[in-house]
Amino acid sequence: MSETTVGEHRGIGRRGLLGGASAVIGAMLTGTASAATARAAGTRAGTRAGNGGAAGPLAFTNVTVIDGSGAPPAPGMTVVVEDGRITGLAPTGRIRLRPGTRTVDLTGKYVTPGLIEAHTHSDGPEAVVAPLYALTGVTTVREMWGKPVHHEWRDEIRDGALLGPRCVIGSPIVDGAPSLWTADVGPAVEVRDAAEARRVVRQVKRAGADFVKVYSRLSREAYFALADEARRQGIAHLGHCPDTVRIAEASATGHRSIEHLHALLLATSRHEKEIRRRLAAVRIDPGDPSSLSRYHSWFQQVHPLEWRAVRGYDRDRADALFRTLAAHGTTIVPTLSVHRTLELPDDVPTRAEEWKCLPAWQVESWPDQLAALTGGRTPEQAREISRIFRHRQRLVSELRDAGVRLAAGTDTGTGYLVPGFALHDELALLVAAGLTPAEALRAATQDAARLLGLSGVGTVARGQAADLLVLDADPLRDIRNTRRIHGVVVDGRWIPPQERSRLLADVESAAAQTPPPQEGATVTGCGCGGHP
Repeated sequence: MSETTVGEHRGIGRRGLLGGASAVIGAMLTGTASAATARAAGTRAGTRAGNGGAAGPLAFTNVTVIDGSGAPPAPGMTVVVEDGRITGLAPTGRIRLRPGTRTVDLTGKYVTPGLIEAHTHSDGPEAVVAPLYALTGVTTVREMWGKPVHHEWRDEIRDGALLGPRCVIGSPIVDGAPSLWTADVGPAVEVRDAAEARRVVRQVKRAGADFVKVYSRLSREAYFALADEARRQGIAHLGHCPDTVRIAEASATGHRSIEHLHALLLATSRHEKEIRRRLAAVRIDPGDPSSLSRYHSWFQQVHPLEWRAVRGYDRDRADALFRTLAAHGTTIVPTLSVHRTLELPDDVPTRAEEWKCLPAWQVESWPDQLAALTGGRTPEQAREISRIFRHRQRLVSELRDAGVRLAAGTDTGTGYLVPGFALHDELALLVAAGLTPAEALRAATQDAARLLGLSGVGTVARGQAADLLVLDADPLRDIRNTRRIHGVVVDGRWIPPQERSRLLADVESAAAQTPPPQEGATVTGCGCGGHP
């Protein structure tokens, strides 16, 4: 085989973390805990006892249901859960409960479907990462850079040995040669022609991937062969829109989702032809062993092109493209969270309460990572890039207006984004971009479920999986209320407030016991939001 697999590592060197290999786009989430610490804490967090320790149905009464479909909220409802499914849903005064049904009075509370994180890169000790998603109400995730550890976690979660979300797991990144990723980060596959692209599709399907993750530097020949082979093999292809392919062309192949808002800038500009010529001239050093260095170089070359695209924004071109995306059912995953981090670095927080859920040494490395990646900008460049971010927000609103499906994803795995918590921030960013709270919630529930091909999650309805988020305040009044979590139901398991607090304390303890990586280890991790 002539395609090249780049890396296959699960550690990270502190020197690389702070200064060279990974930066904000390639840093792993939490490092590698000792096996004993991770396994012991993970088992405790994941110990399964059905509906909070008792068999039989469980009824949540007197609750306001926000079902995820965009329908008006329904107050005074009862939701019955049994064997991991919603088996009853009706007004509390009109539902008849079976003898032996336990009840939890949720007067004054609000229930939504469990949230779906459509773009994440999870790494680190299972005792930290997997439970964090579930305990923040994120009950389904789509892993955008699949690795063996994700399949291991999925098996443990399914077996009830680990508390965590449902997982849809992609292939390794499939990119052209040279890729922006090097061996310091993780497994990426470089393909050079159509034959290699077809072979890789068959390989990743045999390996158990749920979809093929497409990346930016694929050639046209390789991309269209990959798309055709994916159709033949019955596996989705999605991810970045390659630089050599127009978005409308990718959409017509069945490209299921386009991640980030880079390619949309180019496709909606009247300067597209000029920018494409200049983009084709962008080069990275194939001998550079650092993904961080390659990305920094890429940013420096590409940001002027993005600024040129923004200045040439053409609403008519945008409307025509958005109609095409809507007609083909192509979903956009804006990942405003990572765009904000990389494009408004002066606005990132200096601390946040949820950072205590991660190892202190990792959190402390974030400023150095961000500075290494975004440094060297002149004040004028910084102003331009800030305006690029505001334009991305405008595109989100216009996509919504055109009927293009949006799904909420964050690019968690990037610095300053904490598993689970980051999705709540993404919802707030979507609302700031012009969506209503109901539309933002739908992007993280029903619409995200459709993107992932999961018919059994994403709404509160009879027959659906019992993945629920119980809130103390109305998220339709203020989307930030999704953070006011009373309890969660994860695959039928009710985790009430006191137990949730205990499990979060377990996560914090596991994070505190996670030692820094050994010097000289190599990076594993994530991040793909950093370039077009």
